[in-house]
Amino acid sequence: MNESLSSRRLLAVLAHPDDESFGPGGTLALYAQRGVEVHLVCATRGEAGEVEPHHLEGHDSVAGLREQELLCAANILSLAGVHFLNYRDSGMPGSADNQHPQALVNAPQEEVARRIACWIRQVRPQVVITFDPIGGYRHPDHIAIHRACVLAFNMASDPDIILEALPPYQPERLYFFTIPRRFLRLAVRLLPLTGKDPSKWGRNQDIDLTQLAADDFPVHAVIDYSSVAHLKLQASACHASQGGPMMSGGVMGWLRRLGGAKETYMRAIPPPKPGEKESDLFAAVKPSL
Repeated sequence: MNESLSSRRLLAVLAHPDDESFGPGGTLALYAQRGVEVHLVCATRGEAGEVEPHHLEGHDSVAGLREQELLCAANILSLAGVHFLNYRDSGMPGSADNQHPQALVNAPQEEVARRIACWIRQVRPQVVITFDPIGGYRHPDHIAIHRACVLAFNMASDPDIILEALPPYQPERLYFFTIPRRFLRLAVRLLPLTGKDPSKWGRNQDIDLTQLAADDFPVHAVIDYSSVAHLKLQASACHASQGGPMMSGGVMGWLRRLGGAKETYMRAIPPPKPGEKESDLFAAVKPSL
């Protein structure tokens, strides 16, 4: 392994099992294949996800099932580590899960940030990625982990903050994964042709793609993961209880192929120069021990 690559590390900070595969899975697989040490912090075990009874055979809980699905995906993506924050899935607004005392959205933001900052100090990544400010599709847990990760990014370098006797560490870059707006706009236009309502998308029909397509974010990095697109699909298929196999077929597979094998990011830190566009999250990043 090339020494300059083996000393490079990437940390993805996400909310649920399947976020890594349905979201930036192409990026994670691509950098792992390039020799980068890729880690995932997952805030919950997806307890609030709807699961059909036959998927639970051999598992004592939804959390146990979804953890195993995540470990399956992590193996395919070649992740070096999966680290849980041990909060509970909050579900969507108005649900009973959203009111659970252990739910991520009910945890103090600074507490969540401190747990993330511990992993930043331990893994010592040069690059950190998390959700965009609206959490991709406004899931409360996605928004909560975005806010906590932004706080943790700076907290990790503060020598006055004691975190399990770990030395301060400052990552170089913070990126926000965004759903490509080209993909969303394409979906809004084409889904009605298949009899689907883009304003009522998802397993629970609680995602309004028309509204998401109207929310624009600047794109500072575009990652072409076509060389590992098969790995993203295989990892997604691990999340069978959440419809992962549909990523390669049906309407989703059709839209994905039209959208292309690209993942897009906003760069939060350091602020990008006007018009700057990257094709590598590690461009100009110095390897470190």
